[in-house]
Amino acid sequence: MDISVVIPLYNEAQSLPELAEWIERVMKEHGFSYEVLMINDGSTDDSWKVIKGLHEKNPAIKGVSFRRNYGKSPALHIGFERAGGDVIITMDADLQDSPDEIPELYRMIVEDGYDLVSGWKKKRYDPLNKTIPTKLFNATARRVSGIKNLHDFNCGLKAYRRDVIKHIEVYGDMHRYVPYLAKIAGFTRIGEKVVHHQARKYGKTKFGLDRFVNGYLDLLTLWFHAKFGVKPMHFFGLLGSFMFLIGLVAVMVVGGIKLAHIINGTPHPLVTDSPYFFLSLTAMLLGTQLFLTGFLGELIIRNSPSRNHYEINEEIVAE
Repeated sequence: MDISVVIPLYNEAQSLPELAEWIERVMKEHGFSYEVLMINDGSTDDSWKVIKGLHEKNPAIKGVSFRRNYGKSPALHIGFERAGGDVIITMDADLQDSPDEIPELYRMIVEDGYDLVSGWKKKRYDPLNKTIPTKLFNATARRVSGIKNLHDFNCGLKAYRRDVIKHIEVYGDMHRYVPYLAKIAGFTRIGEKVVHHQARKYGKTKFGLDRFVNGYLDLLTLWFHAKFGVKPMHFFGLLGSFMFLIGLVAVMVVGGIKLAHIINGTPHPLVTDSPYFFLSLTAMLLGTQLFLTGFLGELIIRNSPSRNHYEINEEIVAE
């Protein structure tokens, strides 16, 4: 099979018939063998009923329905598990992503050799309260991930080589960082294509401003896991040792000042009267706790069954 189109959706009953017809027309025009996987993320409207009706008309359209709303990442995860195409295309169900982009995305994967191609909605039809935070978010994501050539990490329209989706796990709200997940897994041939963005035709957006706050937290989590996931002592141990040494030096300075007063016979206040004494003790305690956190993390990693799991691309063995 050439292409699997994975479409996560929530309350998009109005747009699904038009989207399905559009995808079918594009596939027939270019002679692709294909399947469409519509993942109904606990919709409360008639989305699932519409999907079943579309399947009766076109068996290439398949569906999965969640009992409740889990989010976009779980929907993509299930879609990736069931996708059987050589190239996997993801797109939103709100008709803001154009199926006319599919042939070129497919070509970039198959002919240009990209592992992943992400869409870039260079001209957006969104309000400023959405576009400005999006630009700030993408600038931060580029800086942290090191993927400098992507302008729109969160664009729903993406194309993947089959190997990519079978070697990454999309969970939580990590759908925003699939290119970063792919890079961590060793798929570094990541490209970008300017895609057409259309104004929403039916319904309303399902995302609020809280996604930007959650997005930064998820990015921090992903960065930490990628850098220190299998060596937590390198982070917690170093930071803990640094704080402990600062506290130790501060305690010695406070004690030295006290000792100097005693030797010189000058009046000397109690050590506990100095706020620096308590600050230094706090630094030492925090440093010890951070060091122990890294040590416990190392013990957990050592007993993890995946501690020596590495993705092997190719291998040459003796015959």
